Amino acid sequence: MAENKTMKEYHGQIQEALHDEFLRKTLDKFAVEYKASRARIFEGIDVKELIHEVAEIKDNAAKHMSELYEQFKAEAEKRGVHVHLAKTAEDANRIISKIAKDTNCKNIIKSKSMTAEEIHLNTALEKDGFRVVETDLGEWIIQLRHEGPSHMVMPAIHLSRYQVSDLFSDVTKIKQGSDIQKLVKVARRELRAEYVNADMGISGANFAVAEAGVVGTCTNEGNLRLVTTLPRVHVIIAGLEKLIPTIDEALRCIQILPRNATAQAITSYVTWIAGANECAPGPDGRKEMHIVFLDNGRTKIAKDPLFGQVLRCVRCGACANVCPVYRLIGGHKMGYVYIGAVGLALTYLYHGADKARNLVQNCIGCESCKNVCSAGIDLPRITREIRSRLVKDEGNSTAGSVMSMVMKDRDRFHKLLKFIRFSQGPLTIKGGRFIRHLPAVLMGGDQSFRQLPALAPKSFRQLFDDVVQNPQNPRFRVAIFSGCAQDFIYPEQLVAAVKLLNKHGVAVDFPLKQTCCGLPLEMMGQRATSLQVSSQNIAAFEAGKYDAIITLCASCAGHLKNSYPELLAGTPDGHKAELFAAKIRDFSSFVYDDLGLTEDDFARTDEKVTYHSPCHMCRGLGVIKQPRALIDMAAQYVPAKEEDVCCGFGGTFSVKFPELSGEIVKKKLANSEATGASLLVTDCPGCVMQIRGAAEASGSKLRIEHMSELLARTMK
Repeated sequence: MAENKTMKEYHGQIQEALHDEFLRKTLDKFAVEYKASRARIFEGIDVKELIHEVAEIKDNAAKHMSELYEQFKAEAEKRGVHVHLAKTAEDANRIISKIAKDTNCKNIIKSKSMTAEEIHLNTALEKDGFRVVETDLGEWIIQLRHEGPSHMVMPAIHLSRYQVSDLFSDVTKIKQGSDIQKLVKVARRELRAEYVNADMGISGANFAVAEAGVVGTCTNEGNLRLVTTLPRVHVIIAGLEKLIPTIDEALRCIQILPRNATAQAITSYVTWIAGANECAPGPDGRKEMHIVFLDNGRTKIAKDPLFGQVLRCVRCGACANVCPVYRLIGGHKMGYVYIGAVGLALTYLYHGADKARNLVQNCIGCESCKNVCSAGIDLPRITREIRSRLVKDEGNSTAGSVMSMVMKDRDRFHKLLKFIRFSQGPLTIKGGRFIRHLPAVLMGGDQSFRQLPALAPKSFRQLFDDVVQNPQNPRFRVAIFSGCAQDFIYPEQLVAAVKLLNKHGVAVDFPLKQTCCGLPLEMMGQRATSLQVSSQNIAAFEAGKYDAIITLCASCAGHLKNSYPELLAGTPDGHKAELFAAKIRDFSSFVYDDLGLTEDDFARTDEKVTYHSPCHMCRGLGVIKQPRALIDMAAQYVPAKEEDVCCGFGGTFSVKFPELSGEIVKKKLANSEATGASLLVTDCPGCVMQIRGAAEASGSKLRIEHMSELLARTMK
């Protein structure tokens, strides 16, 4: 588990994972197959509507957690069940240990439960003298290895058959082969005796239905039914968020849980437990049954308007399945107990800031988790909020303080950029387009996987008046939001856009008081300064009566459109933020949808062009069709594998975690080159910086351009 004292130690653990070839190969294969399988299993289903329904069901349950607990308790007790409420993890462990002592239990078997992992139940019971054996195949394997789960659904996905073979050889004292089915039989044989000799069975729950006092579970192995039926004492451990009002609502959630978790229409076993059943060794011929509900901060979390969303989580693990960082390093380095994007939040909320401090930095902000979440949890926003609270509670880092000081003052920020532009000469290479690699101490690590761009000789704000040629009777009047990269590094991308827009009857304005969108500040936890620059940008565009505010940076567009109203809600600028956000348009959508350009507007070339879909474009804005259609109007579009997977930039992420950023962009570049295209086009200057820099460093012949450059160059 990624429990670290320093960021240096965490980087060491990351390097260890990156050198695990089996882990890399397995997670890479799984990520590709999962996406295709999930798409197939959801065919014909309105996924967005189903996610919305599940979110409403879980939100409503969280609001009435106490009432649902009392209702469940009353119904379950009618069926001979003992119901307990544990305020803390320690309370839950103490209650379960006391049940075992009072019922003279010595041998305990368990089925997989993330809630039990959360409270470190096995460790507590073993400390009290009980023998505890996991019976889920993956959980048994990692228990024997003294590890935690690396995935919420597939806890041993990080291990090869050969590692398991060696492990089982040690356990059985007999040399085992590597055939998977035979290894499963070995596990089955070894565990049979545990079922027979067990005094207590402990299981988790997917749902606790208040109206009936019934517990529901979804599993793919038969071990849970043996755990819940054979021993004379059965204990269920469940978080309070598992409470749900009705069976109908539980069934609705089951329509998405297995589909999102393992791309199954339904799991092999859906089990409903309604009270203490018959059991010959039990008192009065019946099983003694207990249900322990765990609070551990849940009632407090439910009252938080943002963090309350995490209680929707159905533990499908999909946020890890699509995470580009998890795909590289697995759950032991991308989690503590809970893994993946939701694990970053749950670690902070359930186990404290010290366990989460490094983990929350290791989010690239690609929004894949939000896009796939069963219950629509805004995990990227929650991660940014945790970063902000850590800065507020623990103080600022040196880098954060410097960034905040510079960027809160637009004039100071722009003067610094001008100073860098004038002083970078001795550091530039390749005709002044790139700079030499700066020392790792300045960049947060080895950046040799890419060439870093130099600042342009002139910024876009200096070029604008010479470039713009607004029509007298424009079809639209728009303003350009440049973002930092295009204003000061790639002004040619904006120049190309202005020429195309002017050509097609659009009058373009460029408010000079605009500054950074603020997303880099959010990624660094600098909330106070982020709010300041948000208000500055809204004020910069407020006076103009624009039909649209166009940006050529997908990251800026997503932040301006989606985050500004959230950040400034309840402030004096809240309403202004909503009006401002409503006018934000990405360049490709505006050109395709509003200008309505067609093939007739371009001198189409035969050049093969592939596409990289920026994260904040395809997921943050939901723009998918327009860029590809535009490329095909101007050239020959050739799709690449995983076009919508992150390029590894993530702004400050690539500086903080260059070892991960470099591996992600290497895969992106390889997939793009495999198309046979000579040009890659994208809609984000950050992606241009990342992919072009990697192409330059690797000697690739693939050229990288912004969409605006391709369209302006091929325009009739």
